[in-house]
Amino acid sequence: MPLIDRLLVSLVAESGSDLHLSAGRPPFRRIHGTLMPVPGEPVLTSESILNYLKEILTEANIEQLMAEYDTDCAYEITGVARFRVNGFCDMRGYGTVLRVIPEVIPSFEDLNLPEVMRSFCMLSKGLVIVTGPTGSGKSTTLAAMVDYINQNRNEHIITIEDPIEFVHTPKKCVLNQREVHRDTTSFARALRAALREDPDIVLVGELRDLETMEIAIETAETGHLVFATLHTNNAATAVERMIDKFPEGRQNQIRSMLADTLKGVIAQTLCKKIEGGRIAAFEVLVVNTAVAALIREAKTHMIPSIMQTGRKDGMQTFSDELTRQAVKGIISAEDAYMKAIDKVDIETKFRLAGLSLDFKIEAEQALRNTQMERSRALLQTALGTLSADPKNTEALCAAAWIMGSSAHADLRNGREAVKLAERACDLQRDRDPHALAVLGVAQAEYGSFRRAIDATNRAIALYTQSNEPAKALALQNRLNLFKQNKAYRDE
Repeated sequence: MPLIDRLLVSLVAESGSDLHLSAGRPPFRRIHGTLMPVPGEPVLTSESILNYLKEILTEANIEQLMAEYDTDCAYEITGVARFRVNGFCDMRGYGTVLRVIPEVIPSFEDLNLPEVMRSFCMLSKGLVIVTGPTGSGKSTTLAAMVDYINQNRNEHIITIEDPIEFVHTPKKCVLNQREVHRDTTSFARALRAALREDPDIVLVGELRDLETMEIAIETAETGHLVFATLHTNNAATAVERMIDKFPEGRQNQIRSMLADTLKGVIAQTLCKKIEGGRIAAFEVLVVNTAVAALIREAKTHMIPSIMQTGRKDGMQTFSDELTRQAVKGIISAEDAYMKAIDKVDIETKFRLAGLSLDFKIEAEQALRNTQMERSRALLQTALGTLSADPKNTEALCAAAWIMGSSAHADLRNGREAVKLAERACDLQRDRDPHALAVLGVAQAEYGSFRRAIDATNRAIALYTQSNEPAKALALQNRLNLFKQNKAYRDE
């Protein structure tokens, strides 16, 4: 039995999701979203991790790890679970992360999937996207959707994955699961081949590149149902992400194609349950006539407004779902707030639902305290550097910046900030725009706004000469503050 099996069996027994092995650290495991060391395990070496990997990786995966410095595959312990394996190299040597793939494919009910997702599974054609950050459960959601189709339709399903995670047993459907780097060389190649294999439904594990994305859209356009994943924080940005992948000259064409083929976007994030464990929160965009028009007319920024009023079509926003879970006591109000993308919207939803925002005040104060301590530490470091090297312009600017712009009054000292910034400018002979910009901030804190404006104008001119328009624009906004006799605060 491979040595790593002992750690994996223990991980599954503890209801963990991931095992992390890194050189110079003991093994870590993630349980209900929290990463913690495995008790009683020694510190690992790069050599010991490589030995673990050699026991479970194929020869091809080992060769890929050596040549390309990372590799992906799946590993199975019979009767325990399958695992998604990523082996990699970092500055300390070899490392790996193994994620548990449950043996039993979860149902719609197990995952609390929105009812509208059943209708996505029954579509005859179109593109359905599941999106969310890494580790949010996208693969599990897609597995549940494929299993639902497998139980309720007579179709030919082709999945293209890297690696294959959930293994589907054919029920009503004919199922072919292909793994990139084992059964095919790439997502794009397998997707092109799928069109010659009489598919009804195609699942693409990830739209990694422009070619794969283009073929996926074309596949949906030619009368097939396509499921795929992206990495975006919400449903609306997934649409823009797909369009932005293409050259500007083709984006209008892609907008038109997506308006016709995209049927739905499911965004998800994982939250910690109050009673233990984790639960997904889902945002659902249903592409109705109004949404299709916004996509075609390059008005995707208006999609969230449509979602707010699209409940009858099965749409829901993260704010809606997170508030609902908090009201029911499934997750804490604080976790719901932290997971929300639109903070203003969820605050409104909280007030309407009678949920307290007291935790926000406490969290903001804690954040301010943390930021103050971080700024204090940076200031002490800069001053320590200057005691050893009084002509260190980087340290001069760092100290002057904190003293001149800190949001914390007890760290500000305009007089000293000006002295430090002037020394930095003298050392750079007034040719360093960064030092001049810092001097402007310091002069404003000291109350000399005319001099602040002069220093900032000189910095803007130098940034403009060096073709750095973004920095020049940022200083222009700061300049407007100084003209109103207001100091700058680095919030």
